[in-house]
Amino acid sequence: MKFSIVCVTVFFMFFHSYSQTEKAAQMMYGDTSRTGVPFSKDPHVVNFKGRYLMYYSIPPMKEVEGSGWNIGIAESSDLTSWTKVGEITPAPDADYEKKGLCAPGALVREGKVHLFYQTYGNGRNDAICHAVSHDGIHFERNETNPIFRPTGEWNCGRAIDAEVCEFNGQYFLYFATRDPDYKKQIMGVAVAPKETDFNREDWQQACDASILYPELPWEGMCVEGASIAIHDGRMYMFYAGAYNNWPQQIGVAVSDNGLTWKRLFNDPFLPNGNPGEWNESESGHPHIFTDLNGQTYLFFQGNNNKGKSWYISQKEVFWYKGRPSFHQVEP
Repeated sequence: MKFSIVCVTVFFMFFHSYSQTEKAAQMMYGDTSRTGVPFSKDPHVVNFKGRYLMYYSIPPMKEVEGSGWNIGIAESSDLTSWTKVGEITPAPDADYEKKGLCAPGALVREGKVHLFYQTYGNGRNDAICHAVSHDGIHFERNETNPIFRPTGEWNCGRAIDAEVCEFNGQYFLYFATRDPDYKKQIMGVAVAPKETDFNREDWQQACDASILYPELPWEGMCVEGASIAIHDGRMYMFYAGAYNNWPQQIGVAVSDNGLTWKRLFNDPFLPNGNPGEWNESESGHPHIFTDLNGQTYLFFQGNNNKGKSWYISQKEVFWYKGRPSFHQVEP
């Protein structure tokens, strides 16, 4: 009898310890430096010179008039524990971003981090900008900023949520905009040659129409926040559906040419959490990060209080027969 009790006790202690370890292993990052509460949005991660760097949006500083939305930078060695190491604030001579900048997207090319971000606070005139860094922390602005805004009667002229990736010998720039009535959030794409310096003159709008627009009930009036993974020669777009806290949830579409997209699922790939969970209000604004070893992780933002605070978390993504999943399937 004593032996049974000991076995049960040991099992319980092991299970409790394992559960606590699993719980502690979940990434939950919230930058408190600006408002005193965790508030981090729009994550984008790169593996750069032996460490992971995460770029994300941070809100205006509490009780500091005119501070605007800016970009935070955190570093990690394991994709779970993060330490803030810097901020990107408006450049003194960059009038176009003086009201704010946010929603970063990044890529590493030839030992440098190229950052693509949006201006904020200019309504229909918000546009995509570019900057480059040798250390991933300090950035030099592109002299041709802003580098892209859409044209045509199908959109309102605004460009936000930049995602830039190389595919089939050229660069694709995915962006969110709105319809001419400024009600529906939709997405478009521009392209530049592989040898580009990402200057304004190199970007050509590739489609004179939206490449993805809200159609499914859960997408509401909005699709935005495109993030691209390239797997087996195809492009997979992880995108946010619905405006923040409606709830916003994450879907997936696929393309063979970067221009024509088809949804993989009618339901959200990553839904918002159940009542009482940390992401009850939304699981939104995805970044699908592909590490140097080919492993992929879906970073996303969430909260359970309709946007009074925001955390960033991540889940590993597995691939089987051309479809992503949060569960590893044995071949």
